Amino acid sequence: MISVFGFLVLAMFVLIRIPQSIQEVIPTADLRSALPTPVDARNEYIADGRRVGVDVLQLDDGSLIEMIPWDGQSRYTVIVGGLDRRPDQTGEPVRTDSLMLVSIDPSRNRIGVLSIPRDLWVRIPEQEEHDRINRAYFLGESRATGYGPRLLQQTVSWNLGMRIHNYVLVDFQAVIDLVDHLGGIEITIDYTINDERYPDMNYGYDPFYLPAGNHVLDGRDTLRFARTRHGNNDVRRAERQQMILYSIRERIQNLNFLQLIGQAPALLATLGEHVQTGLELEQIVQLALLVKDIELDDINMRVMDFEYLEEYVTEEYQQQVLVPRVERLPILLSQTFGDDYGR
Repeated sequence: MISVFGFLVLAMFVLIRIPQSIQEVIPTADLRSALPTPVDARNEYIADGRRVGVDVLQLDDGSLIEMIPWDGQSRYTVIVGGLDRRPDQTGEPVRTDSLMLVSIDPSRNRIGVLSIPRDLWVRIPEQEEHDRINRAYFLGESRATGYGPRLLQQTVSWNLGMRIHNYVLVDFQAVIDLVDHLGGIEITIDYTINDERYPDMNYGYDPFYLPAGNHVLDGRDTLRFARTRHGNNDVRRAERQQMILYSIRERIQNLNFLQLIGQAPALLATLGEHVQTGLELEQIVQLALLVKDIELDDINMRVMDFEYLEEYVTEEYQQQVLVPRVERLPILLSQTFGDDYGR
């Protein structure tokens, strides 16, 4: 479970290096609650002279992980997804509500992040017909418990021509708890959101209204801001989700690596059951140490927008989907991850 926190640490280091303009905030939530008091990472020496919390990370069972940067020479790519899971769906197959592809290239010290719309019309392995990409995880879990992440990785890899090494999946409650754990986030939008049919957690409606301007959002409103679709589309949703990442960065930018590690127990208690990942703690610590030293100009965040998509209504069931412009996808992938994105 601690690997969940480790990935968040890795992601936080990416976000800390992304600039955002200073905002004048109009409060819509209470930001007075400060960040949790950081646990003082242990700094005593162990028998061989290495410092706990500086040279090594000591787990509760006494085992040690060396705090050294990732030394892999090849690209490492993780698919990050939000699960459309409600409180009464524990253990049931669900769809992914959002997807981001995060690729770290240690040989060039570069990071690329690409938001993928959930309605992307793709080929899913072991299935004859095309389907929405957000059903890949659902279909995998329907075939066998635990197979969902693998089928999702295979689907993204097959359709984008990239090797996907690992995954991180979070549900609605993880988003709410994380933002509330940070004391809320600040966002700015230049358009009004008026979603009278925003779905609540119990298959009803929870109207969501947010005027243009500067706002402070708690966890619940952050989730609604990320998920609402009415009046626009999946591309706009992806842009809002990246805005949330920027805002989380603002809340944690004054914390250093050791402080974040020190908060691991509190975050794990809050998020553990709401996050799935195949990453091991040692991998995450090494990747985080690599990411924190990557220069701002070498971090690239993009959205798969209508330059690379076409709207389409399927003949069967009249589904509204987004068809990728296959001939243009290599341009987007090269711009996001580099010309060698496929290696």
